[in-house]
Amino acid sequence: MDIAVIGSNMVDLISYIDKMPKEGETLEAPDFKIGCGGKGANQAVAAAKMGSKVMMMTKVGDDLFADNTIKNLQNYGIDTEFTTKVSGTSSGVAPIFVDQESKNRILIIKGANQYLLPEDIDNAAEKLKTCSLIVLQLEIPLQTVYRAIEFGNEHGIPVILNPAPASKELDLDYVLKCDYFIPNESELEILTGMPVDSKEQIRAAASTLVDKGIKNVIVTMGSRGVMWLMKDKVYTIDSFKVNAIDTTGAGDSFIGCFAHYLVKDGDVLQALKMATAFAALSVTKQGTQISYPSAEELKLFMKTYS
Repeated sequence: MDIAVIGSNMVDLISYIDKMPKEGETLEAPDFKIGCGGKGANQAVAAAKMGSKVMMMTKVGDDLFADNTIKNLQNYGIDTEFTTKVSGTSSGVAPIFVDQESKNRILIIKGANQYLLPEDIDNAAEKLKTCSLIVLQLEIPLQTVYRAIEFGNEHGIPVILNPAPASKELDLDYVLKCDYFIPNESELEILTGMPVDSKEQIRAAASTLVDKGIKNVIVTMGSRGVMWLMKDKVYTIDSFKVNAIDTTGAGDSFIGCFAHYLVKDGDVLQALKMATAFAALSVTKQGTQISYPSAEELKLFMKTYS
């Protein structure tokens, strides 16, 4: 197994709107779609689409969304042995609002994701030990995230932590045990309390995390590209210019693709470049997982920039 994604799944309820209604106001919206999402599942799908062997550890409810979520993961070739149902609970859902400028606002109802517990990590230990990388986010209980980090450290498995959605309760002692810490600008701002309006400010904020001992801080900056900071080095990867239609799930697509290339050859800069291109392609279509390009589409896209 290449990658273990331990995290969330959601059912995306996507409304495409002209503008947000005011209090008490009812507006007609031009379009609506239902899709499979959740930060963990999105990252798993992105890695699987690139060709990685992925296992997904997550929880679904016992509602009408559950079987569809499991089937969707399986359709991408993802191992769902440890994707299990929680009785009497709804699956996680994410109402998403996408405006005319392709910017999104998202609410999440965690549902069954709240029941992914530390003991689930230990129950899956034998399969987890076969993985080359563990990928984590924060839409599941923090104690489960901490146990997954510990498990990675115990068995020499590198860990990627995507601190999304950002939480000031995140324990720095556990973050220091991760190999790659990947926030976006807004998450970086929440976690550091510092402004992130320019690349200089982003670098300053991210540097405080490096100074605290985090090995690799990778900040995704949307149209401004990506910044990778280590103790003595800083790299910036420029974005690819595309016509953005829907940015939902772009950050997740980046992490999934990055994880794939990191496991494939260990070249971090190349992995960052490919992941930046993958995320750029993802925003040219509506939806979340359904907007993610295939390996062939990514290859063709990269040829235009070679």
